[in-house]
Amino acid sequence: MMKYVEINNRRIGKEYPPYIIAELSANHNGDIERAFSIMECAKSAGADALKIQSYTPETITIDCDKSDFVIEDGLWKGRTLFDLYQWAHMPWEWHKPLFDRARALNLTLFSTPFDKTAVDLLEDLNAPAFKIASFEVIDLPLIAYVASTKKPMIISTGMADKSEIAEAVETARSAGCDDLIVLHCVSSYPALASDYNLKTVKDLAERYDVIAGLSDHTVSNVTAISSIAFGASVIEKHVTLSRSGGGPDDSFSIEPEEIKQLCIDTKIAWESIGKVSYARSSGEEESARFRRSLYAVKDITAGETLTEENIRSIRPGFGIAPKYYDEVIGKKATKAIAYGTALSFDSIG
Repeated sequence: MMKYVEINNRRIGKEYPPYIIAELSANHNGDIERAFSIMECAKSAGADALKIQSYTPETITIDCDKSDFVIEDGLWKGRTLFDLYQWAHMPWEWHKPLFDRARALNLTLFSTPFDKTAVDLLEDLNAPAFKIASFEVIDLPLIAYVASTKKPMIISTGMADKSEIAEAVETARSAGCDDLIVLHCVSSYPALASDYNLKTVKDLAERYDVIAGLSDHTVSNVTAISSIAFGASVIEKHVTLSRSGGGPDDSFSIEPEEIKQLCIDTKIAWESIGKVSYARSSGEEESARFRRSLYAVKDITAGETLTEENIRSIRPGFGIAPKYYDEVIGKKATKAIAYGTALSFDSIG
């Protein structure tokens, strides 16, 4: 079983805190300064990485208004694919300034390439890892080309069935990728928590021997936090400055305070999982003083019989354990026992 993947000296796996990826996507809204602001927001929130997308409209589709190319429903209803990607894409000349800013902030930056030219661009910028988007999980030649860089690869699995995921994983490994992360994903924008079936995260890790995680398109953090209990080692969430920003992805992204809380809460969730243990925790030692035990609730003289009237199981826990109550009833006190005194076996006979 794969133990961990390492990106920029940060180990990622179940034995390590969740790796949080802030997805910039199209939330730059055509303004590089907004992109910088989201990057700085991700850094201050405690995210491990910021992810961008590297394509132009021409590298992802063609300019055509036939029905095949028109979006029929959802957030972008009525737009052609070319129109959507023209609106949403990040200009390639922004990439170097973004990578320079990320390095200045000591924030890991990598991207999702959508064709070989984008991979080459990212290689020139020394991107430390690559992401394959859910819609490209069936593009095995692209996966193989990315894998040939020998860098860590993250693959999202939205819409993919088991055989398609297996093909993607096998292609990546055969082409040279040894460090592979696979993210369970629902490719709806936004997605419903009820569609996520988080048990799949654990199955992904075991079935394909990969580090597993979650690409979360729900509008809250609950699904992402919950996934930690199912073995998610990576959480990816779209991040924006404001859900009302009007851009292609703003409405289903989380805002600065939410990404900050996500970083905090996923780590708490991870810390809470621990291991199977029935040992008393260090924090319980003080509490154990106040468990029940047997006490004298009346003054008892030497030789007096212990009865339901003069002893009881009460808090605190300095006396004989309550499980000995029936055994103690009917015995005689070997010495005087004052009201409020914890019973001990050397005081009864």
